[in-house]
Amino acid sequence: MDIEQRQAELIDAFVKQASTHNGSALATVILDATSHPSLFAFSEILAVPNVVELGGTENSVYLDMLRLFAHGTWSDYKSNVDRLPQLVPDQALKLKQLTVLTLAETNKVLPYDQLMQELDVTNVRELEDFLINECMYAGIVRGKLDQLRRCFEVQFAAGRDLRPGQLGCMIQTLSNWLGTSDNLLLSIQEKIKWADTMSELDKKHRKEVEERVEEVKKSFSVKADIDFRGHEEIYSEPGGVMDYEEDRSRPKSLYDE
Repeated sequence: MDIEQRQAELIDAFVKQASTHNGSALATVILDATSHPSLFAFSEILAVPNVVELGGTENSVYLDMLRLFAHGTWSDYKSNVDRLPQLVPDQALKLKQLTVLTLAETNKVLPYDQLMQELDVTNVRELEDFLINECMYAGIVRGKLDQLRRCFEVQFAAGRDLRPGQLGCMIQTLSNWLGTSDNLLLSIQEKIKWADTMSELDKKHRKEVEERVEEVKKSFSVKADIDFRGHEEIYSEPGGVMDYEEDRSRPKSLYDE
């Protein structure tokens, strides 16, 4: 089973649980969802009416915690640790995994120093073990560990839930991309049209050259034929060139001796 299908099944299961629970029981569902080792998307759970209704109640901190896992990072948790429930080890691991995904959204080369700071990791060995065992083996990222340059080169990273306001930015980005693509397509079509025109002109020019060559050939042929006929007329005229046998049979005069 691939990661996308597994995600879809888990989301569906937790949405159904959240829809049938309230209060502290719903808080338990949120704890289970944010601790699950294979779940990395939470926006559908956030949209469940029962979850939204946690706001303003004694269990509102669990709504804030769910929002943290949907959009936040480990640094966000540290900045708001006094206002959020304490995370269990599985939740802390999950939030650090999600932090890597957030960093990979904007940068495909992540320096070790930045990763160690963002993840509260003290040494390179611990960082590389985390990236390999908890991120790459989990299937949420693919990449190359470059020990010489001390960086992680990201080749693939799973997407996170869209943050509030991010959808508009994505739509604008896609609109800009579409506009650029349309302009590029128009430019390509114009170049194809220009190439077709040049091809036709080349064919026309080639045909004109070939016709001119044929005309020159014919001109030379006619001239050669005229010259040949002229020589025939010279040699066939009476008195022009005497036949050799005729010359032998003619009596020699006294002066010929």
